[in-house]
Amino acid sequence: MSFPKSKIASFDVDAQCGFTPLCPDELPVIGGDEIVPDLNFMASLAGFRVASKDAHSPNAKWVVGSHAEMGVATGLVHADLTWVSHCVPGTPGFELLPGLPKVSEYGFIVYKGLEVDLHPYGALFHDDIMTTGAIEVLRSRGIEKVLVGGLALDYCVKSTVLQLIGAGFKVAVYLPACRAISQETADTALQEMKHAGAVLADNEAALALFAVEGN
Repeated sequence: MSFPKSKIASFDVDAQCGFTPLCPDELPVIGGDEIVPDLNFMASLAGFRVASKDAHSPNAKWVVGSHAEMGVATGLVHADLTWVSHCVPGTPGFELLPGLPKVSEYGFIVYKGLEVDLHPYGALFHDDIMTTGAIEVLRSRGIEKVLVGGLALDYCVKSTVLQLIGAGFKVAVYLPACRAISQETADTALQEMKHAGAVLADNEAALALFAVEGN
């Protein structure tokens, strides 16, 4: 018996221009601007579509002035490393990738990293305790499976996937709909997600099979 589409959600994680070559001064992930068709395919298998967006202050405490200064420990409890300014509301980098739905067309949107001392990677928690509401919304809709893609695989996608699994959802990561900052950290992230129980789907057929197969 086919699994009901109404119990499947797709999750576009931080599919924003600031993480692509469209905004080279921010955090351009190679190929990040190429994932839209795959995110849209992912959504075609789901009955509910959600997304997350980084929404950072230009005065965030973890902001540094150049890419060379990134990756240094900040000493902040909920913002581990320094990064250049990115995804500031009102700028091109904040916008979803061209070809994705309008924000108002999603079922739910998570805005994360609004506070100057917070820089969460996962989309389900603002810090270690306070939820963004995504868990509660998914549960209220009766969602059991979540299909995940977005940017970047080795940071925000990985963290979101692990949080979803921790919340009790069955999760598939659609690899064509993801891009990573580096191959090394991507390999580690894939191992972590697979070990936690995520299905790693590398083609349309594999994702479709995960979506339709029963419990």
